[in-house]
Amino acid sequence: MAHSQVRVRFAPSPTGGLHLGGVRTVLFNYLFARQHGGTFILRIEDTDQTRYVPGAEAYIIQCLEWCGLLPDEGPHVGGPFGPYRQSERKNIYRRYALQLVEQGHAYYAFDTPEELEQRRSQQPNFQYDVHTRGQMRNSLTLPAKQVQELLQQGHPYVIRMKMPENTMLRMHDLIRGEVEFHSEQVDDKVLLKADGMPTYHLAVVVDDYLMQISHVFRGEEWLPSTPVHLLLWEYLFGKAHMPQWAHLPLILRPDGHGKLSKRDGDKLGFPVYAMDWTDPFTGETTHGFREMGFLPEAFVNMLALLGWNDGSGQEIFTLDELIARFSIERIHKAGARFDFEKAKWFNHEWIKRLPASHFATEVKKIFDRHHISIDDEKSFVQILELVKERCHLLTDFVTQAGFFFQPPTSYDRATIEKKWTPQMKACFEQWLAGFDDIKTWEAAAIEHSLQATAETQGLKKNDMLLPLRIMLVGGKFGPPVFQIAELLGKMQTRQRIERALQHL
Repeated sequence: MAHSQVRVRFAPSPTGGLHLGGVRTVLFNYLFARQHGGTFILRIEDTDQTRYVPGAEAYIIQCLEWCGLLPDEGPHVGGPFGPYRQSERKNIYRRYALQLVEQGHAYYAFDTPEELEQRRSQQPNFQYDVHTRGQMRNSLTLPAKQVQELLQQGHPYVIRMKMPENTMLRMHDLIRGEVEFHSEQVDDKVLLKADGMPTYHLAVVVDDYLMQISHVFRGEEWLPSTPVHLLLWEYLFGKAHMPQWAHLPLILRPDGHGKLSKRDGDKLGFPVYAMDWTDPFTGETTHGFREMGFLPEAFVNMLALLGWNDGSGQEIFTLDELIARFSIERIHKAGARFDFEKAKWFNHEWIKRLPASHFATEVKKIFDRHHISIDDEKSFVQILELVKERCHLLTDFVTQAGFFFQPPTSYDRATIEKKWTPQMKACFEQWLAGFDDIKTWEAAAIEHSLQATAETQGLKKNDMLLPLRIMLVGGKFGPPVFQIAELLGKMQTRQRIERALQHL
């Protein structure tokens, strides 16, 4: 039975920050669903209660909202296939685990944690598998009567998968083509834990079946678990119901060696999480792309091109363009190197393309954090528009535009003093005296006025420009100096020059 409708899911564990690899998995699921008029589902895989972190689920949802990748079904929006948290589906899984035992595809294992630990200490690399299960305490080795007694006495047990002997398992991966696994290289995974909770392996297959998932996009790191999932599908639901698989390439460190981790980001000074994540246990905050000053449009665009391209050479894509152009055939098998400079390039391109009004609210929050207050929203947007070409991150606006709202507290004296003369000081004083004659306070008129004053003093206008800039902003940066003066207004320009003349 092929699936008539595309249904895909992102199924994270709520254990902490959302890695950019996770967001890329969301993105590829989302693009595929939207392109085929399908459904994108968020499912929270919280069966491992020991790793559950309070606040992590809400944080995951916020990340998806920031990226604009909104699920159609999920714990926060509901849907016809709920509940969407595995911990709330606990009573569903046991039935399937017992069905597998009855079919002879799984068995009760009564080994205590101490017994397993002892076995591991005696035998390095110990695996509970085809070769060792005959020596352990389980329903394959114990008499049936004893097994019944142990179950009736409430003796703790787990249910384990019985991997077949000497069998080659095959699957078609939409990215990798035909993939083969040998059954004896896989251990007898626990399917139901002693606390009655399913493990990921059982829950993921049962949920994908009950939620009618048609395609599974997930990271390459899940490939070793795939043989277990293939068998569970076959044993419980039949091969015909199985979804199509696509295992996405890893996101690699900048040097190309190994998977990108949070540690790499900490060491090299860039984020790997979508948004700031504060660990509720330690209080430690790990920075995210959003807080570092990335636009969601740029973040999503950058992620799409980590392991995929449409073959055209185009690099800047809106979300709608990505939906139109996305294809599984163009996803690479090899890992994709993360390059933070390239990520900033994407952000710069998006800052230039979007109207400043689009990100003004976000920049205002950054200004608030730097205690820079904005009085006039309209001129604020104008100023952002003027300087945006110079900004790679939204945080750069503090340097590139902060001086419009706060007079400089220090001056680049070394630069001014090279050119500074009593004659030049007199020229600035004379220019200030004539400010009231400048009828329209616009860049061209301000420039014309300074040029005229400089000529009366026998000076060149160009010699005055750098000192003027430093008086207005404190250093050698910012947009054209007469545009700065125009936006500051006549009164503020006068005050800044007067203040600087007192200090120089």
